[in-house]
Amino acid sequence: QVQLVESGGGLAEPGGSLQLSCTGAGSPFSLHATGWYRQAPGDRRERVGVINRDDVTNYAESVKGRFTIPRDNAKQTVYLQMNKLRPDDTAVYYCALLSTWGQGTQVTVSS
Repeated sequence: QVQLVESGGGLAEPGGSLQLSCTGAGSPFSLHATGWYRQAPGDRRERVGVINRDDVTNYAESVKGRFTIPRDNAKQTVYLQMNKLRPDDTAVYYCALLSTWGQGTQVTVSS
């Protein structure tokens, strides 16, 4: 059974960077697409980006040019590299693989 654990959230200043990790025990990251999502208070969950098994990525317009999704199959880990952070990036971030979701990690962008 796939299990996903996110880490790396925290507080960052506007313009700063954070890297989130999504590590999966028993996770076939190399065989399936993995997505990153976020949900701010009072908002619907939205997809931030996705990486497919061919390492092709796709991003929401709001994060294009600022966020990337690298993957390390040997470490069974998918990352969300977030640069040029803005206050409206504040949310709980989740990774998802097939029908499995991680527990989420809080990202707060504030001065």
